[in-house]
Amino acid sequence: MPEGTWVGLDVHARKVVAGVLDAVSGELRTLRAPTAVEEAAAWLGQLPAPVRVAYEAGPTGYGLARACAAVGIACTVAAPSKIPRAAGDKVKTDRRDAERLARLLRLGELVAVRVPEPHEEQARDLVRAREDARGELMRARHRLSKLLLRHGVVYDASAWTFAHDQWLRRQRFASRPLAIAFEESYAAVLQAKTRRDAFDDAIIALAAEPPFAEIVGRLVCLRGIATLTALALTVEIGDWQRFRPQSLGAFLGLTRVRTRRVSVAGSARSPRPATLTPAGCSSRRPGSSDDRCARARRSSDDGWDSRPPYAPALTRAQDGSTSAGTHSSDVANGVRSSRSRSRASSPDTAGHSRPCSQNQRRLRRGERSDERREERPAAQL
Repeated sequence: MPEGTWVGLDVHARKVVAGVLDAVSGELRTLRAPTAVEEAAAWLGQLPAPVRVAYEAGPTGYGLARACAAVGIACTVAAPSKIPRAAGDKVKTDRRDAERLARLLRLGELVAVRVPEPHEEQARDLVRAREDARGELMRARHRLSKLLLRHGVVYDASAWTFAHDQWLRRQRFASRPLAIAFEESYAAVLQAKTRRDAFDDAIIALAAEPPFAEIVGRLVCLRGIATLTALALTVEIGDWQRFRPQSLGAFLGLTRVRTRRVSVAGSARSPRPATLTPAGCSSRRPGSSDDRCARARRSSDDGWDSRPPYAPALTRAQDGSTSAGTHSSDVANGVRSSRSRSRASSPDTAGHSRPCSQNQRRLRRGERSDERREERPAAQL
């Protein structure tokens, strides 16, 4: 066993618990580490070298990882969702978490997340603050509109336009409590809109500066991506080289994740497109803050990506296939293609996979087998 020390840290705002695994003796100790970032890095430097450190990514940020890198200590920021945990392990304490991280670090079972640069993290905080302001504006508008709806005041045209704002300013109520509630709700909408517009101006100015200007300029050339979405993708992804083209779309939530269904006997069936899930960071998903990206994503899901691959309905003989067999194969595939197009064009099922029970799947397989038995004599002729 190589010499050195493996340290697992359970980091909190006011307490840091360290699980120290000594490579020589194999002893696992639990110690209290300093809370300050610089002091913790200096404390880790006093342990037998080489020192490897790991802690979970969380609200404490990446300051400890940067401080360890500055003093020459290898620090791994582990992804919390990728940490192995036994099914029966229900007890969670600071000491047990620190010791588990030290053992997993020694075994190489931790999945590290990328530590962003300071300027990337600052830009990402700005983008996420703008997303919070947008959500606050939406909730303030909902509260104001529902307040008016409860009292029978409804605006018939398009809402939240200049004409709608003028209409809101002309509203008067005889009841003093209702008038106060309306004025405060309207003032909250104006304040939230002012905050959102200020964030928009700051993001547009930041996107025009290096090192974001080049990447943002390329992304805005794509359909449905504006400056806000382009900068959000830039700061959330960071290093584009760490993704493959096949995994980038799934990371952003733009494409469906294809999974393989396994039958009871253990044989793998054909892959089936799964529905999109809201897992992951919503700010990196363009459709969460830009309706045009959402429409572009839905249109791509309704197209060729959701159609089944072409496959002949009948097995052709090695010495050649007859015209009847070719015709029946085209008919079967035409029925399948028309079925997929009708599902994709339906407004109720666009972009979603239709649920299908096991009995329905068995019934469809039985119908296809009956059609094949009826077509087989014609093909042999």
